[in-house]
Amino acid sequence: MAATESARLIAFEGGEGTGKSTQAARLAERLEARLTREPGGTMLGERVRSLVLDPALGRVDARAEALLMAAARAQHVAEVIEPALAAGTPVVTDRYIGSSLAYQGYGHGLDVEALAGLSRWATADRAADLVILLVAPPRVTAGRLRRPTDRLERLGNEFHTRVAEGFLALAAADPARWRVVDGTGTIAQVGERVWAAYEAWVAEFDRG
Repeated sequence: MAATESARLIAFEGGEGTGKSTQAARLAERLEARLTREPGGTMLGERVRSLVLDPALGRVDARAEALLMAAARAQHVAEVIEPALAAGTPVVTDRYIGSSLAYQGYGHGLDVEALAGLSRWATADRAADLVILLVAPPRVTAGRLRRPTDRLERLGNEFHTRVAEGFLALAAADPARWRVVDGTGTIAQVGERVWAAYEAWVAEFDRG
């Protein structure tokens, strides 16, 4: 499905500590868009979030994790994203389909195409119109995180390296939709890069 000109779905992606949550909130405010997040955004999604991020949960099978994320995403699209877009309100989401492909696919080693198919089904083919990927070197992200707190943050450097490489592979495979933005520097500096990437994408989108 494609969004109308005024109601676009913009997803922020990136690894832990890249600043995507901060920048998603800034862009949503600037666009007067609905700000939401994954997993989360709905009562079901927030409960899934609490579950999958709980360090006390222990080892979770990768397929179980992927299915939980897909369930949260299905509810998110049905309850939040589609109604907002139908009303003409743009939506900015902190994580979307790309995170499942990067974390459960590249990170945990599940089949990326199978995960993409699962997300297409869960979202009724509602893809993001624009994906902004924030990237930053480990020395920057580590300084921002200081002490990992949730279960995914604690999965180790090798896992997060695979996730970061996965995000870049996804962006390279879909350059019309993805924009890679340098997440280093101050919040304001990164925000201006995000805005420039957004404006450049809008110009291309409007040219058709």
